[in-house]
Amino acid sequence: MAEQHVALTDWLKPFVEKLGHKKRRQMCPVYISGLIGPGDRKSIEPMAERLAPDRYDRLHHFISDGIWDAGPLEAELAVGADRIVGASDAFLVIDDTAIPKKGDHSVGVAPQYASMLGKRANCQTLVSLTLARDEVPVPVGLRLFLPESWTSDQDRMAKAGIPEEMRRSRTKPEIALDEIDRLMAAGVRFGTVLADAGYGLSAAFRQGLSARNLTWAVGIPKHQKVYPHDVALIFPVAGHGRPRKHSIPDTLSTAAEAILEGATWKKVSWRHGTKARLAARFAALRIRIADGNPQRILDKGQQHMPGEEAWLVGEWRSNDERKYYLSNLPAEATLKALAAAIKARWVCEQAHQQMKEELGLDHFEGRSWQGLHRHA
Repeated sequence: MAEQHVALTDWLKPFVEKLGHKKRRQMCPVYISGLIGPGDRKSIEPMAERLAPDRYDRLHHFISDGIWDAGPLEAELAVGADRIVGASDAFLVIDDTAIPKKGDHSVGVAPQYASMLGKRANCQTLVSLTLARDEVPVPVGLRLFLPESWTSDQDRMAKAGIPEEMRRSRTKPEIALDEIDRLMAAGVRFGTVLADAGYGLSAAFRQGLSARNLTWAVGIPKHQKVYPHDVALIFPVAGHGRPRKHSIPDTLSTAAEAILEGATWKKVSWRHGTKARLAARFAALRIRIADGNPQRILDKGQQHMPGEEAWLVGEWRSNDERKYYLSNLPAEATLKALAAAIKARWVCEQAHQQMKEELGLDHFEGRSWQGLHRHA
C-alpha cells in the first residue's frame, strides 16, 4: 500500500501543483484514491466515509463548490495522454455515454436516447473523446450535452451552475469539434478520428473534420446518399425558358445500401478476440458524398450536390447485419486498412465500461455542471 501511495502521489504531482490552495491540494489525492480504490459506491459521501470521515464537507466543497479552474488540469491530462499513446498512428475516438438518472434536477438530465441501453431513458449524456493506440485507450475528454429542455430554460441552467458561455444549444457533433480543437491546441497527436453513425450522419461534422485537415472514418445510416466517384456536372438543355445557370450531376445520388448491393465482399480480419481472430466481410467503393449545397435537380426537387470524394465501406457481419461507413482515408488505402480503422472504435466502449464499473463515472450524485465535470 505504501508503494501504491507513493506511485499515486508522484503521478498526481503535476495535477496537484495546478490546484494552488493548500486545502485543494490535500483533497485531490483523497478524491482520486476514492475513485480508483475499492468500494461499491464512489460518490462523495461513501468515499469520505472510507478515506476521510472527518473531512466530508471539505471533500464535497472541493468537487462541487470550490473556486478553481479545471482547464490547467485538463491540459495536463492531454499532455500525459499524448505521452502515453499519442502518435501519428493513434486514433481519436468520438462517442457518447449515458448516465441513467431519476428525477429532473441533475444538470442535463432528460428523456433521451441512451446508446448503452439501446433505447430512450431519463439520463445525462456525455460526449467522450478517447485517445487510443495499440488497443490502449486513454480518455481525454467528457462534456455534457444539454437537451433542448435545458437550453430553452435560462433559469434552470443558471440554477445548475452552467457557465454563461455554455448556455446555448450545441449538437453533440458541435461539442465534439470544439473538444477536438482543444486537444489539437494542446498538441495531442493522432492520425485518424473515428465516430459512430450518431456523429457520422452529420455533414457539418464530417466537413468540419476535413476542414481541419484530419483523416476520419465514421459510421453512417444505410440511407445516406452518395454519388459514383466519377459523377460529372453538366448543363442540361432547357426545353423552354431561360438557359440554366447552374450545372447538375449527370446521375442521381443513391443510398449507400443500394450502391454496395452489387459490390464484391471479401472476408477481412482485423484483430485477435478472446477466442479467435475477429472477422467479417467488407466491401468498399470510391464515391462522392451527397452533402454539397442543396439544389433543384430536374424534377426531383432539392437534392444535395456532390461533395468530398471518399470511401464508402460496408460491413457484413456473421449475424447477417450490415453496417455502413464513410472515410476520407487515401484512395490507395487497402480494404484491410479501412476495416482496421473502422473497427478500432471498440476501445472507446471498453474505456466507458471501465470508467463506470471501476471508477464510478456514473456514481456522482451532485446536480451541478461544475461538480459533474470535475468528477468526470
